[in-house]
Amino acid sequence: MGKSTYKHLPLNPLRTFAVASRHKSFTDTARELGVSQVAVGKQISTLEDFLGIKLFERGVRSVEITEAGRAFGRDIAQHFDQLENATHRLLDKEREQTINLRIFPTLAHYWLLPNLPDFLDRHPGYVVRLDTTLAELDFRGTYLDVAFQLGHGNWPETNCIRANDEIIDAVCSPGYAEKFGNFGDPRALSNAMLLHSRFRRSAWENWSRASGIEVDYFTGLEFDTSLLAYTAAVNGLGIAMGQVHLLRDELAKGKLIRPFNRGEKTGSAFYVAWPKTRSVSKRSRQMIDWLMHLSSKS
Repeated sequence: MGKSTYKHLPLNPLRTFAVASRHKSFTDTARELGVSQVAVGKQISTLEDFLGIKLFERGVRSVEITEAGRAFGRDIAQHFDQLENATHRLLDKEREQTINLRIFPTLAHYWLLPNLPDFLDRHPGYVVRLDTTLAELDFRGTYLDVAFQLGHGNWPETNCIRANDEIIDAVCSPGYAEKFGNFGDPRALSNAMLLHSRFRRSAWENWSRASGIEVDYFTGLEFDTSLLAYTAAVNGLGIAMGQVHLLRDELAKGKLIRPFNRGEKTGSAFYVAWPKTRSVSKRSRQMIDWLMHLSSKS
């Protein structure tokens, strides 16, 4: 066959036939491939039309492979086996070098990504894939290896180590604070624009009760993530309820300030977590140790 014909080889029919030649049954072939017998028959017919050769003789309720089909099946089966083995080797090698880490977007932005080059320098060759899904942690039925999450450490089928307590405080830009006399009178907060995160909607209420500073926490602007709320605060749109642990750099650089300096523990904490249902790989253990080391420095 010429080069142009090679480009148009019917690979799906060839694969179907490779399985059918082994089973010598459309029923068993359909079961292995997860398709219908009719679909198997159509794929075989497509290949026969392409080759111009009869590969199976069809009876009323049975099929029988022809001599040409039997010989052709032996020739191509080994190549599909080699393809499958090569694919599994590639995937296994990739899995050996990949760490799938679940982390919230705000945590990733403010805490993990600025420090991740250190981990990759320590462990060259590793690939870290971030899953920033905003959902309750559940390792069951997932590909996740490790997670760094905020909560109470009671996730199902999960091992975890407590890293840092969550401490929250009001944060805003220096310029915004000046508009309200730097909030020297806490009552000025009632005239400020409160910035809320949708997934931390009770943060202002919890801080108000713990600090004793009255806040009309039903007012203000709501954002989909804390990352957006903090960005809005940096840009002078209002005052946000910040997670002090995550905003250390912004506070140190003066992009944000804590005008009240009333940090309050929420009762939640940041945890390094991994599944109980699977053995811990070397790469996962190295990520767990590094995350704990990084947390101890924060």
